[in-house]
Amino acid sequence: MSSPGRYVDKCLYLCTNMLYIVPTPVGNMEDVTLRALKVLKEADLILAEDTRTTGILLARYGISNRLESYHKYNEHGRLEGIANRLQAGETIALVSDAGTPGISDPGFLVVRECVRLGLEVQCLPGATAVIPATVVSGLPCDRFVFEGFLPQKKGRASRLACLAEENRTVVLYESPYRVVKTLTQLAEVAGGDRQVAVCREISKIHEEAVRGTLNEVTAHFTAHEPRGEFVIVMAGKVKD
Repeated sequence: MSSPGRYVDKCLYLCTNMLYIVPTPVGNMEDVTLRALKVLKEADLILAEDTRTTGILLARYGISNRLESYHKYNEHGRLEGIANRLQAGETIALVSDAGTPGISDPGFLVVRECVRLGLEVQCLPGATAVIPATVVSGLPCDRFVFEGFLPQKKGRASRLACLAEENRTVVLYESPYRVVKTLTQLAEVAGGDRQVAVCREISKIHEEAVRGTLNEVTAHFTAHEPRGEFVIVMAGKVKD
């Protein structure tokens, strides 16, 4: 049971010299939090993975703050400038196209730089595809390992072999173009009878969770063209 003082309005005003990591919806725009909207509205600058995508969200909620790009192709070159602005007293919000920045999206490098320089960073709680997919999978979710996207070439085979021996539930991200390939390879190393749940389009209109063995789910997506963004949740190896 919650205590009466559990929920606290931590900060009525945004802090200066602060980098805010702001999760954005992975699908339904109503999944954004009130605090996220407050930060996006009041920050001096919003850094976005794709300004066009973020612009749609901002327009939905009537936010017109300054918006600049921050993505994997320019993040190294932007670190010094971002740090200088924070040191000068600005408040900056960082968002990705969907979910929480830093989780298989740009964000780690700027957070690391802020930590190195002693600058404050706050990450707001919010949307991510990992947790909903793991919870609805029907597989044990008290302990799991998140691998993000697998290497496409170098190191892929060894990573798959390692995951096949993992006793905890394994969670992966995958694109529609590689999901059948990944499921097929998982079946080869973990066995076609290993249980799996494949979730796609989380919190969107066509949200779906397909559960079964690796062989069964691979057959399903071989017969039905994969569309949308995917989360693969595979059962861990049963201990002998």
